[in-house]
Amino acid sequence: MKFKANVKVMLKPSVLDPQGATLERALKSMGHDNVSSIRVGKLIELVLESPDAQEAAKAANDWADRLLANPNMENYSLTLEPLT
Repeated sequence: MKFKANVKVMLKPSVLDPQGATLERALKSMGHDNVSSIRVGKLIELVLESPDAQEAAKAANDWADRLLANPNMENYSLTLEPLT
């Protein structure tokens, strides 16, 4: 069975986000004063084959822990959906 896993990776709140700060300054310089606290992350979409959702989630979590996110600086969340 095929599944699509979306792994959202964000810097931990305690880690400075220079890219987010740059975007915030740029938007404010364009007159958008209602914008604050921009954080930039990444979304990784994986399509994988697995016998069931539990095994697919286990594999995707393992990949996120070991490769897709840096546990010292980043948190991640995972969503999984079956593909037909």
